[in-house]
Amino acid sequence: MSATTVTGVDFIAVPTRDFEKADEFYGNVLGLTRSKRWGNMPAGEFETGTLTIALMQSGAFGLEFQPHTHPVALHVEDVHAARAELEAKGVTFAADTMDSGVCHMAHFKDPDGNALMFHHRYAPPA
Repeated sequence: MSATTVTGVDFIAVPTRDFEKADEFYGNVLGLTRSKRWGNMPAGEFETGTLTIALMQSGAFGLEFQPHTHPVALHVEDVHAARAELEAKGVTFAADTMDSGVCHMAHFKDPDGNALMFHHRYAPPA
């Protein structure tokens, strides 16, 4: 195996303008487990079970803030129930829950406008 052989994804960085507000959303609204704070920097990590989401306050790292426009697909067992739970907390969804014929998807955004979705594949892979 070469030193450049990729064996996985350690985390995805999600930009924010306000780490404290993002921390509240990902930890308390989405209910993700906070696993690490990046020292005194406005950044921290949240666990999804298969991928770590690293929230980074862009300006503190010398980066221009740009929200993700393509969604991070968050796996849930029941998209309809997960959506109802977030709607009860004031989260707005972009459209009706979609049924692609193999999965359910419900698109929403975090407070910074980063695209997220609840996703559940109900059909086995072909």
